[in-house]
Amino acid sequence: MDQKTRWNTTGGNAWVELQAVTDRALAPFVAPLLDGVEGAVLDVGCGTGATTEAAAQVATRVVGVDVSAPMIEAARARTDKAEFVVADAQTHGFDERFDHVISRFGVMFFDDPVAAFANLGRAGRQLRVIAWRGPEENPFHLAAERAAKPVLPDLPERDHDAPGQFAFGDRGKVERILAEAGWHGVEVHELDVECTLPASALETYFTRIGPVGIALNDHDERTRERVVAAVRPAFEPYVDGDEVRYVAATWLITAHQ
Repeated sequence: MDQKTRWNTTGGNAWVELQAVTDRALAPFVAPLLDGVEGAVLDVGCGTGATTEAAAQVATRVVGVDVSAPMIEAARARTDKAEFVVADAQTHGFDERFDHVISRFGVMFFDDPVAAFANLGRAGRQLRVIAWRGPEENPFHLAAERAAKPVLPDLPERDHDAPGQFAFGDRGKVERILAEAGWHGVEVHELDVECTLPASALETYFTRIGPVGIALNDHDERTRERVVAAVRPAFEPYVDGDEVRYVAATWLITAHQ
């Protein structure tokens, strides 16, 4: 399944369904993402609009762009203080120059990241984005697929160099992409953040989002029950009372034109 299809069907629908859960989990990234951001802002891969809505509180104009029509529909429903566009930021011709281009986990999915960031360079002056570091530093996000593998033997192995969650895990790769795309003053800093979600939402979270969630769309309820039984214990180290807590290992990436 290509990225556009994924985010306009099962993937996008799952994030809309779990909007409140993901908003809570990723809320600690809003402040570092928006530090110093002002003027006209382009939010790339804006999803259901949490960061776009927050940017509208500090910026004079905000446009959120995402390839997912279901997520953009949810974003439009949450705020009228920003404009939202369904488009692929890699190729979309933006008709204005933004002071800042921002993104919270929305830039790792481009088919051609150099072309994408070159296009964003034509659209903006300052870049400030957050992306995941490597999978070895983010065991929470691998727990479900590792535990589910005996039940779902055909679950595909992730290609961490391909478009996806960990595509920007290597600092050198990020620096090369931005340099080739024409950005200057590239800085890539480690950013570790504690995230939380309700323990009551954990089962829905790992059966709807991520590789396991995608795979379960092609299986029956009995298989789903077996996956839940196999995966739920893998998250026990992260459960603290009525919350699930994990540390997100990410990059804060900045550059300028």
